[in-house]
Amino acid sequence: MKRRLISVVSPCYNEELNVEACYEAVRQLFDAGGPLEQYDYEHIFADNSSKDRTVDILREITAADPRVRIVVNARNYGPFRSTFNAMRHTRGEAVVPMLPVDLQDPPELIPDLVERWEAGYLRVYGVRANREEGAVMRFLRGAYYGMVNRFSNIDIPENVAEFQLLDRKIVDSLLRFRDYYPYIRGMIANVGFAKESIAFEYTWRGRRAGISKNKAYDLVDQALNGIISFTNFPMRLAIFLGFSLAALSVLYGFVQLIINLISPHLAPPGIATLIVALFFLSGVQLALIGLLGEYISAIHFQVRQGDVLVERELINLEPLGGAADGARDSRQQDRLSAREA
Repeated sequence: MKRRLISVVSPCYNEELNVEACYEAVRQLFDAGGPLEQYDYEHIFADNSSKDRTVDILREITAADPRVRIVVNARNYGPFRSTFNAMRHTRGEAVVPMLPVDLQDPPELIPDLVERWEAGYLRVYGVRANREEGAVMRFLRGAYYGMVNRFSNIDIPENVAEFQLLDRKIVDSLLRFRDYYPYIRGMIANVGFAKESIAFEYTWRGRRAGISKNKAYDLVDQALNGIISFTNFPMRLAIFLGFSLAALSVLYGFVQLIINLISPHLAPPGIATLIVALFFLSGVQLALIGLLGEYISAIHFQVRQGDVLVERELINLEPLGGAADGARDSRQQDRLSAREA
């Protein structure tokens, strides 16, 4: 009986203190005596052009273990672009799209994910019920996830990240997206299969070693991308505020007119006119900017395409060659042929 292949993707950048521990944690699950010993696996590390010894350590690992593959990016493209590109190289029947090497998402839960997948679920996703981090960051993340879920055009469950197990059917659907800045958890939710999905709760742990490479600016950038990727709420909020200000300025103009008729010397001549004109024009401008944003947003969703990143080096991996779609179709055909054989 053919052993089923599981793919695990781990993005990394300057993580020389953690990559080996991450590799060992996954390897122990699949080696003899491990809970997943009946499966084959591949562990793809997506390195964002690290400046420390991360790639050197990974080279030593790949020299001893061919199940480990490396994508070395030409520069730092951020964790989401890097992860999504690495997913294009996966071959497994099921894929863990993101297992960060800092091990904050516990790899020992992967057997539970696989068990649920074998039970027939196409998507098994983790919910970060508890977080080993400061109260301020817990509050900010909770507020952000709640806002994204409330205003998105699709249902993106709160406190859900990319630590999931996805069936190949969902992965192939994801890889049809041509998004230069992929918001992966939103894309997964956008694919659908809600009835074939199941959640599980876990504790998001503190980092095992080192410090996070995600700075405040990176977190804000990722948060804004998550907001604009699957909602046009900010643009419509601008329209609402613009028309509201314009309406209030007209109302204020009537009130000021009545006041001037009753007490003509209460304010210097022309002041009321300037105030009304300022607020009215500001409101109209904001409304028009919002309307313009609607059109830009529509164009944005249509043309937000292009290559995700440039790969500098592949280790234990073959180049995709040609277009990504063609490569995926070829791989899908190979899998079908293997099953028929």
